[in-house]
Parts: sequence; structure tokens; C-alpha cells
Amino acid sequence: MNRGRRIAFDYGDVRIGVAVSDPEAILASPVSNLQSQSSDLISELRELIKEYQPIYFAIGSPSHLNGNPSAKGESVKEFCTLVRSLSELPIYLIDERLTTVSAARSLQSAGINSKAAKEKIDGAAAVAILESAMASEKLSGAPSKVFFP
Repeated sequence: MNRGRRIAFDYGDVRIGVAVSDPEAILASPVSNLQSQSSDLISELRELIKEYQPIYFAIGSPSHLNGNPSAKGESVKEFCTLVRSLSELPIYLIDERLTTVSAARSLQSAGINSKAAKEKIDGAAAVAILESAMASEKLSGAPSKVFFP
């Protein structure tokens, strides 16, 4: 595996969860949540890219349990296009089915109440997306589905 940080995004219409890896791709950690409709979104994304200098982006790709694309998929593609306009790095779409549900359960089992969990769930889902991307990378050399090579 290549050395370097990776950034994952869990895109939502209200918030975007963000997670980053350490340079050795061992640990994924939540960083922040961005507001999807913020007028500062582009500058915040630029700052994340500048600060972490990732080697790729992993973005959650929404689909139904049967594998068919969900309605949210179009807004995720628009977000991918926005990220691409800021960086030429590879963007990998990662299956995010059940990541939010899994993140909510993990936070609940850690004793975090639902009100506090609401602020943390997007970051935890981004962590799950990044962990999935890194696991795929370890097995095959790269996460599987490329949006922009």
C-alpha cells in the first residue's frame, strides 16, 4: 500500500461527514462535519486537502439494499464533481449501505445518547467508508469503484 493519508466523505444533503487516515492507512478518524449548503464549502474542502494532502478520496456511494442506485446518488455525483474540480487525485466510490445504521449502533453501544450522536454520526459513517476503502486497498491494491481515475 502506498504511504499517505486518505480522506473519506459521507455526503448528506445537510451535513458531510469527514474522516482521514493516518499516513500508514492503519487508523481512520473522524475529523469534522461540513455543512452541505454552506457558502464556505469550497474553501473548507480546499483547506482539508491542503492540511491532509491525501493520496485519494473515498466517497460513500448510496444504493438500495438490492444494489440498485438510490435517488441520493445524483447529489453524490455532483459532490464528486465538486471535489474533482479542486483536485486531480483519484476519487473512489465506496458502497455505503448500512454505514449510517452501523455508525448509529456503535455510538449507541458506546453510551452516546441520540442527541449527541446526531452530531457524531456523519463522522462515524465517514470512518466506516474509509475503513472499507482501506480494506479493499489492502486486498487488491486500490478501492474498487473509481469515479474519477
